[in-house]
Amino acid sequence: MWCRRLACLFKVPCRLSGSTRHRSPWLPCDRRTILAAAARWHHTAPESLKCAWQLHGDHLELRYANTLMRFDFVWLRDHCRSASCYNAKTNQRSLDTASVDLGIKPTAVRVDETTLFLTWPDGHVTRYGLEWLVKNSYEGQKQQVMHPRILWNAEIYRQAQVPSVDCQSFLETDEGLKEFLQNFLLYGIAFVENVTPTKEDTEILAERISLIRETIYGRMWYFTSDFSRGDTAYTKLALDRHTDTTYFQEPCGIQVFHCLKHEGTGGRTLLVDGFYAAEQVLRQAPDQFELLSKVPLKHEYVENVGDCHNHMIGVGPVLNVYPWNNELYLIRYNNYDRAVINTVPYDVVHRWYAAHRTLTAELRRPENELWVKLKPGKALFIDNWRVLHGREAFTGYRQLCGCYLTRDDVLNTARVLGLQA
Repeated sequence: MWCRRLACLFKVPCRLSGSTRHRSPWLPCDRRTILAAAARWHHTAPESLKCAWQLHGDHLELRYANTLMRFDFVWLRDHCRSASCYNAKTNQRSLDTASVDLGIKPTAVRVDETTLFLTWPDGHVTRYGLEWLVKNSYEGQKQQVMHPRILWNAEIYRQAQVPSVDCQSFLETDEGLKEFLQNFLLYGIAFVENVTPTKEDTEILAERISLIRETIYGRMWYFTSDFSRGDTAYTKLALDRHTDTTYFQEPCGIQVFHCLKHEGTGGRTLLVDGFYAAEQVLRQAPDQFELLSKVPLKHEYVENVGDCHNHMIGVGPVLNVYPWNNELYLIRYNNYDRAVINTVPYDVVHRWYAAHRTLTAELRRPENELWVKLKPGKALFIDNWRVLHGREAFTGYRQLCGCYLTRDDVLNTARVLGLQA
């Protein structure tokens, strides 16, 4: 899963004091005491060593719940949740961060079984729950994933037997909506069945979870092979796996497809979990994964068809990761729209091509390909930051409708329903 890291968590040897004179449940300190105690660990529960802390010149070191944490003194003052520093009703900071002395140090520190207490030079007291500190420390975040996921190839997905959600349940009940969103968050794709095959009904479906993102393609679009736009998608040709709108500075987060009619053959939709493929690269060639996550590229869309005149450029690496835990959150992969590579020096570009080839080979493995025949009444939602899509060539008249959704709104809907997103 995506808590793998290219670098190991740092480990610092702990010098624990064996003296029994530090066994009081807390240790009040003045400045002289702080300086004298700077080289010692202090335990709130010496029989279990559940919590121990140590002061340094510019930070507090705290061990709790098997996590060694370091907190800068300015950070500890800035994140105070007292009534004068934080508005609990609006969940917003009241403290002016720029007013905090960058050389600030606590004048007294104590820790009981659940809480850290800090007294500052002006007499203000800050209280932190130890569990809150574990959750919100850098070291705690480094061990967590932001977005729990189930990575899949075609066999894994089929064996999971992920159910589609009925349209009425999706639209009218929180239970149906929550089931849909949980499937979507875990797998990056989700289906809704029994949708009336019209653009209007598809629009109602999409608006259940998000605002619709209006783009150069409009708000809701019909999609046929009439080459009405300057894009290969508006043909009957096969499309290789790709993510959409790589030429946007922020690619669209979710894409909705609903096949309204197909009078012909072929046209199956291809789905590939890009994160599953990237995980294989990370395991086999971590240096190539790192290169793909750091080298910025341009993607470009140039259109001059009829009244449509557009020239869009988006910049970013193929793989986008959170730097603190190396968790992948976005893949930008579209060989059709990748622009001239002029952002990479000559001594890096060949290694980038090799890394790109490794990722492409994983994306093209037959066992990673999930083929789905879209039919009227079955709407497909795709996480465009994770799952690549394509299609096989087709004959006859084929009409789809769909739209892009704003990712923030979808994740907001999920969190309001109690899901981790």
